[in-house]
Amino acid sequence: MVRTHPLRVLSRAAVVLAVATIAGCGSTPDPVDAAVRPAPVPATRTVEVPRPHAPTLAERLALAAPSADPQVIELALEAQRCATLDGQIGSVERLAVIDYSRPSTEQRLWVFDLTAADLLYSEHVAHGKYSGGNMTTEFSNSEGSLMSSLGLFRTAETYVGGNGYSLRMDGLEPGFNDRARERLIVMHGADYVDPRQALQQGRLGRSFGCPAVRGEIAQELIDTLKDGQLLFAYYPDSQWLEGSRFLGCDSAGAGAVASVASKAARGVSRAAE
Repeated sequence: MVRTHPLRVLSRAAVVLAVATIAGCGSTPDPVDAAVRPAPVPATRTVEVPRPHAPTLAERLALAAPSADPQVIELALEAQRCATLDGQIGSVERLAVIDYSRPSTEQRLWVFDLTAADLLYSEHVAHGKYSGGNMTTEFSNSEGSLMSSLGLFRTAETYVGGNGYSLRMDGLEPGFNDRARERLIVMHGADYVDPRQALQQGRLGRSFGCPAVRGEIAQELIDTLKDGQLLFAYYPDSQWLEGSRFLGCDSAGAGAVASVASKAARGVSRAAE
């Protein structure tokens, strides 16, 4: 029988252990260890969610009066803002907007509560006898012209005259409407502002330049607008759009004016064709 010396057995075991230890320090990872090692966590990115757009006053008024032209409403508010910056007016609560580019057979007068951004009235309104038939074409600031005037007006006192309960207005735009008081350009009720008759004859009756309204609504509408509120009369007249002191006083307003002026120019071009 061959006997193996104990020291030799121990040495052989030490060699095996050393070899196993050396194999475990190599650059190739043990496949079992790699399987249980956690995967790296990817870096996270913070995504900013845009805040919802808060509607402007112009947008709120346009929603309240869907039949009105949003650009005309924007111009009216621009005129109010510029007049405030110019020191011509103080705080106002109500704004009337007339769009004389619309036919007289349509509602083209809107009265807004600016505090609540609400529509109070949507009405027919007459224009001056010599401003046109169903559609207006000409405007004037001259005495005896019997034409309507454009621009921003501040309402004043009421009185009872030949046309009943009436509202005086002061034109705030030199050269365009500043002779309104001496011309007796006032808001009043009139029997000839009859929408049913207008459909039959093709137009409303016409005034001497006043923004006349239905007799049935005149007193309450006038009481809503009296004593320092605003009325804005619009038509895409290039001379007024370029010459008004209350349009384009800031960059935002200038963009609105340019857009309307461009539309007006296209309309004139089509008419010439």
